[in-house]
Amino acid sequence: MAGKLEVERKYELPTDFALPALTGVGGVESVGEADELRLDAVYYDTPGLRLARGRVTLRRRSGGHDAGWHLKRPSGGERSELQVPGSEDRAEPPGEITGQVRALTRGEDLQPVARIRTHRFERPLRDAGGSTVALVADDTVTTESLFGSRPVQRWRELEVELVDGAREALDELDAALRAAGARPSASPSKLAQALGDDYPAAPAGDGDGGSAGRRALADYLRAQRDAIVEHDPGVRDGDVEAVHKMRVGTRRLRRTLRSFASVLPADADLDRLHDEVKWLTGLLGAVRDRDVIGDHLAALVAGEPPELVLGPVADLIRERLAERRAAAREELIAGLDSDRYTRLLTDIDALVGRVVGPDGRIGRSRLRRLARKALRRADRRLAMALRTPEPPGDGAPPPGQPTRDERLHEARKAYKRARYAAELIEPFAGRPAGSPADRLTDLQDVLGAHQDSLVTGELLRDYAVRAHADGDNAFTYGLLHARQDEHGRQALSRLGKARRRARRAAVRLFG
Repeated sequence: MAGKLEVERKYELPTDFALPALTGVGGVESVGEADELRLDAVYYDTPGLRLARGRVTLRRRSGGHDAGWHLKRPSGGERSELQVPGSEDRAEPPGEITGQVRALTRGEDLQPVARIRTHRFERPLRDAGGSTVALVADDTVTTESLFGSRPVQRWRELEVELVDGAREALDELDAALRAAGARPSASPSKLAQALGDDYPAAPAGDGDGGSAGRRALADYLRAQRDAIVEHDPGVRDGDVEAVHKMRVGTRRLRRTLRSFASVLPADADLDRLHDEVKWLTGLLGAVRDRDVIGDHLAALVAGEPPELVLGPVADLIRERLAERRAAAREELIAGLDSDRYTRLLTDIDALVGRVVGPDGRIGRSRLRRLARKALRRADRRLAMALRTPEPPGDGAPPPGQPTRDERLHEARKAYKRARYAAELIEPFAGRPAGSPADRLTDLQDVLGAHQDSLVTGELLRDYAVRAHADGDNAFTYGLLHARQDEHGRQALSRLGKARRRARRAAVRLFG
């Protein structure tokens, strides 16, 4: 349920403002007749204005060409708008809307907080071909706060929304309107003006100013929390990139809770919080892994000569992975709709608030030591893995002893933790080319390629066994299995170089 990107500019107008002639500006060849509209919108939020704190607005509007529910969210430097038709007999937001904002509302009820009436004169600005470059709306706005006791307000403003024109056209129109006396609006939205002092201040960007270490830790934790909340709607919509980014946010959060536990609030239940974040990471990973393996196997099959692909191998792989992904996605969405998820977000909020708070100082040197400790742990695990001999033939390791491949996988996870720790402390020294986080990513990718070859190989083996049991030809699965085995060996051949480069970069950071 992706929203359309809204690119617009808003302006305050002097009492004697007159719209200037805009023909010849930004590719505009003609200005259409004004369409008079009377819009009546009720804005919704939680009792604590959680949507407004996230700079999200939700309204139910009547009148105009797009009556219904409008959900607007920040999207880069612009805003994304989702529209859902409304019904006359239903005043509460529909499920399509409430699900999209659940990560912000934390399950709290949405209620009317303001009513805004707009008397609009809207003119299309058209190019030589008749396409609409932009819409110019001259609005007289009347607002009534339903949240506090703020009096009714009335003002005039201008809004220019890009339609089919280029962004450069918007810049040219902006210059012409400013020259005529219009000024960029000082208020972020009509709702902000309607609520006045009740409208939440912009979220704090920094921790307390007295401790650089605390500020870095707070900023890093906050960034991961915000990544989870920001990508929640995309995950619900099935956006594969949103699933990936939200999963990365949960992974970074988990590793930070472990690497820097000793400087986090002593009375916080970090073990429980870690386990809850791990639960969410697992739900996301079950979906993400199917996406990655599916793309990888499709490329593998497509890369083989047609004469070596015996049977509908690509179709069978795609169907089987799709079944597993659908089940994993169903479980993920159920998790996002659960009280467990909203409690987790609330607990993360509480932890971030504690770290941002004024109590205590966290020295940069201590964070460096903890990050260095995470890296040393990863180095030890890799050294142990490389000392572990591979069992001859199909032999197994002694009972209770991890295999070499299992130890390499543990080393990979340890380097991921070290990489995130390095990311957190790098602001102290900037991010030079070849920084530890980048080099640890390279090292982690080498180990990841080896692990992926094992996981994919095991899946191909299962498919081969299933094909044989069904009386189908299993040749291609065996061939792809062999290719994956070789791919894993080639990845490990790059391990030494990646390890040396990571060590050199670590020296520059840690000294």
